[in-house]
Amino acid sequence: MTPIGPSAHVSGAARRTVLISGASIAGPALAYWLHRSGFAVTVVEKAGAPRGGGYPIDIRGSATEVVRRMGILPRLREAHIDSRRCTFLDADGRKVASVSPSAVAGGVEGRDLEVRRGDLAAVLHALVRDDVEFLFGDSVDTLDQSEQGVDVTFHGGRRRTFDLVVGADGMHSDTRESLFGPEEQFHRHLGHCFAIFTVPNTLGLSHEVVLWNTPGRAAALYAVGDSDELHAFLTFHRPEPPLYALRNPGAQRDLVTTVFADAGWEVPGMVDAMRDADDLFFDTAGQIRMPHWSSGRVALVGDAAYAPSFLTGQGSSLALAGAYMLANALATNRDHASAFAAYESGLRGFVGMNQALVDNGGATLFPTTARALERRDTMLRGLVTMPSPPERPAHSALTLPEFAPVR
Repeated sequence: MTPIGPSAHVSGAARRTVLISGASIAGPALAYWLHRSGFAVTVVEKAGAPRGGGYPIDIRGSATEVVRRMGILPRLREAHIDSRRCTFLDADGRKVASVSPSAVAGGVEGRDLEVRRGDLAAVLHALVRDDVEFLFGDSVDTLDQSEQGVDVTFHGGRRRTFDLVVGADGMHSDTRESLFGPEEQFHRHLGHCFAIFTVPNTLGLSHEVVLWNTPGRAAALYAVGDSDELHAFLTFHRPEPPLYALRNPGAQRDLVTTVFADAGWEVPGMVDAMRDADDLFFDTAGQIRMPHWSSGRVALVGDAAYAPSFLTGQGSSLALAGAYMLANALATNRDHASAFAAYESGLRGFVGMNQALVDNGGATLFPTTARALERRDTMLRGLVTMPSPPERPAHSALTLPEFAPVR
């Protein structure tokens, strides 16, 4: 365990203490707003250091206003990837249509942001690292709640007590499982599996995405700027999640190889690269849907509470907006139960609208039947000659309150 930042033991006795589990997007964003409200914040993260790299993510609508209020919008604009086209291919690799990314995602060109996940995480960490205690290379083993606080035992052996604990530890949250039970209770499988890894940019792609489709299968190469590497995606339809493969990398590689055995275009080379990739990430496309996001003195934020799935493109935006709303509720309400209730009531409608986007997203990108693929391709050809569609209302449906002053 590597403590970084101010010690929690030097904070004033009147300051409420909060432990946040997870240092990706939601965790550091929440830490920023809580520190601003006078909380003493500790962030624990399994990884030994902030995680760099990662695939591109989007910041849209209400989340853009959150990062503006945080003062990091200029830095994120500098990191903006500026993808210029998304080209769709048929089974033989012939071009179906080439459109702007915003036409597919429903974003707003010139306002929405697309950045590497690692770049966003680095900006957030830099914003709070001097004000917040970070415990890298450690994790929470047990949580024991009482009327006075939450007794936490860390994997490294240390024991500490906090007034509140927040799980910002992602879709497969250990915090959620320890409080509410197995993930299966809250996971909505969306019928797709995906594998992500990097490959050399041998095609000379730049600022673009190329997506190959057959019914129920898709392969994409994502060029972030003029990088020598591409992000490779292999996605396929599975009505039920392949549970046997989720924790078995060898089984994952075998499953993907079998699914794409007869594929055309550049897919055979992508499959070969996948088998040797040291950065392979495999998972199912799914959502987390929970009746409540808190229990006692412990709450969840971001994907741990309401993952919308990558099919919506809204995961990072929900994490940023959720962190803002949770921190504002805690700053406004001294009683944590009232704060958690206000957080849920203020955010749940926004979450629901964005999770509902998944049906359109899945149908657009990954049709599972020949007829659906034909309809999708017809729609794409129409987009070439039409102006970009307006912003999806769900992206900006959350009206952010003015942040509560320090009490």
